[in-house]
Formats: sequence, C-alpha cells, structure tokens
Amino acid sequence: MVDETIIPASTASKILSAARCLLVEEGTDAVTMRRVAHATGITAMAIYRHFPNREGLLNALANEGFTELAAQLTERSFSGDIEQRLIQMADIYIDHALHNPRLFELMFLKPRAGARQYPQDFRSGQFPTANLMAQILQEGMDSGYFRADDPWEITFEMGALSHGLIMLYLGGRMDVTPDEFRALYQRSFRRYIHGTRG
Repeated sequence: MVDETIIPASTASKILSAARCLLVEEGTDAVTMRRVAHATGITAMAIYRHFPNREGLLNALANEGFTELAAQLTERSFSGDIEQRLIQMADIYIDHALHNPRLFELMFLKPRAGARQYPQDFRSGQFPTANLMAQILQEGMDSGYFRADDPWEITFEMGALSHGLIMLYLGGRMDVTPDEFRALYQRSFRRYIHGTRG
C-alpha cells in the first residue's frame, strides 16, 4: 500500500481511471470504494480525500462521460440543413453510446444524486450535451423551418427517443445488425423531426 501522507496530486485521476475500468468491464455495481482502492494501491479511506462517497465517484465518472461527449459535439463541424445537422448530432450520440455502453447507462439512466434534471438544468444551460441541439432547434424555429415551440422540451424528447432506442438495442431487444440499427435510429429521428415541421 502507498503511504497516504504522500499521495501524489494525480491520485484523483488514477482513482477515476480505475473506477472507469471497473465500470466498463463489469458495470456500475462493480465500482466500490474497496475495489477501486485495491486497483489503485491505496486504502479505501484515502479515496474519500478525493471523492466524498461512492455516489460522488460515480457522478465524477458520469461527468467525465458528459465532458467527452460535449467535446465530440463541439469539435465536429456540422453541415447541411437543419435536419442534416440534427442527424449528424444524433450519430455522435449513438457512436458514444455504442462505444461506451455502461458509461452511457450511468450517464443517462442510473439514478444518481446530483444528476442534472429536466427542465431546470436544461433551461439554465447546465447540460452541455443538450445546448447545441437546442440552438439548432431554435435556429429552425426562427427561420420558419420548424413551427414555434419549446426548443428545450423538444431537445429533451429527442434525447428520450435516442436513449430509449439505444437501450432497447443494447438490451438485446432488437434482432438487427449494427448497421440496421443505425438506419432505424436515423429514420426514427427523421420521423420526429418531420413531425415538428411548420
């Protein structure tokens, strides 16, 4: 064991890295303070210097996932009309989810104290992965592409459509290939987008 009085500054990142490995390999239930401590070579009590409790550690993992997804969205150059840009955004969501299924579940589906909530955290701009979609929807409403409506509510509904389809697929409820699933996912988004047109 490492002497806890000389824990390096990078210990928090090591803890997160070990916790994420457990999450990816075994799921949320495997992320315990004891197992993370064993993986990092420190005592479980030392983890509490960096994270107040297991819930705080899971929230940090989820926030890491949101940061990664937000970076993918902001670094991408979207092109085309409103519908094309929304579909391109949806593709980033599906790619992130399929590459990180257990992290995706933690981010969007597992109950977590401190998890961002609709509507307050959306409307206040605290949900970085939703901000860009809401901006595109507002642009569509301002230009007449969409009828006037609540862009944050539509953003939330589109997220629910996305997450529902993804979890059904990951849960083995669809007998389709990955390419067939992606095509269905895009068709579903297009149907929803067309339903909001003016």
